[in-house]
Amino acid sequence: MAESTLGPPHAASDSASRSRRSRVLDAYLRNRLAVVGSIVLVVLVGGALLAPWISPHDPLTMNLVNAYAPPGSEGHLLGTDNFGRDILSRLMHGARISLFIGLVVVSIAASIGTVLGLLAGYLGGWVDDLIMRAVEIFYAFPFLVLAIAVIAVFGPSIFNVMWVLGLVSWPLYARLVRAQVLALRSIEYVEAARASGMGALRVMFRHVLPNTLTPVVVAATFGIPEAILASAALGFLGMGVQPPTPEWGVMISEGKDFIRRAPYLITWPGVAIMLVVLGFNFVGDGLRDALDPRTQRKE
Repeated sequence: MAESTLGPPHAASDSASRSRRSRVLDAYLRNRLAVVGSIVLVVLVGGALLAPWISPHDPLTMNLVNAYAPPGSEGHLLGTDNFGRDILSRLMHGARISLFIGLVVVSIAASIGTVLGLLAGYLGGWVDDLIMRAVEIFYAFPFLVLAIAVIAVFGPSIFNVMWVLGLVSWPLYARLVRAQVLALRSIEYVEAARASGMGALRVMFRHVLPNTLTPVVVAATFGIPEAILASAALGFLGMGVQPPTPEWGVMISEGKDFIRRAPYLITWPGVAIMLVVLGFNFVGDGLRDALDPRTQRKE
């Protein structure tokens, strides 16, 4: 008897998975703004990671004799601040802090929101009511006002900024995951898992959760720049990262008093914030479009 030419059972599944990844990548690369955003983020993240080795000066070293040096003078490409510190070096080291804050805040918010949204959508009943009422309470207060109120109690520091922003950001992810779970919990494979005697926690985390992560990842790409903006706003108000730490919001706050004499003190950190926000938003738009099943069906 001739051997069957059919491959192993999982071969077709692997091929389909590779084909889908290829379609997603092609759709993403066709989005020019997403590609531009990716390039901007690669440059910013690369500069941040390599800042200790490639920054031209120490970001904390003061030289009052060389204060307010204009851009391009005496080895200072972007000039110096009121203490004679190199602005480019402070921007590069500040990128490390801002990006780290954004990643930690989104990690905290997405973790809490995903778990609570999963529980609310799958278990329903009083669990759903309790979690959704908590979401409504958080949404009743303006995001930044709530963060300022909590930080005013616990005091300004980079640690407090991260956990406070993370704790006030989770409702978005909870609502997003809950909506996904409500649509998934009656799907055939979930019903089959329950019918086989599988426990609720195992069904939730093994069969339901993996299918809710795509919109969470997309939301996280928009959440990182929001967290960076919020931390910069808190730094500007003196309630976030404290001087002399080179954080972008702190740099703007320190430079605002010298805007007439040296407007570049606030221009460069403002441009850095604008670029990172645009970069993440372009990438988020590209991911959303590339992962949208409706877009893939049209193609």
